[in-house]
Amino acid sequence: MMGRRQEAQAALSYEFSLEDHVPRDHLLRAIDPFVDLTRIRAHLSEH
Repeated sequence: MMGRRQEAQAALSYEFSLEDHVPRDHLLRAIDPFVDLTRIRAHLSEH
């Protein structure tokens, strides 16, 4: 039983990169340099 659970957990983990999904000419890329998300990233860092 433990082997099956480990396999299922491995299937749930993946890497996701916004760089790969947000087009180079998207409006968010123009806004990004002006938005400071430091506090939000620190708050969410444990997740």
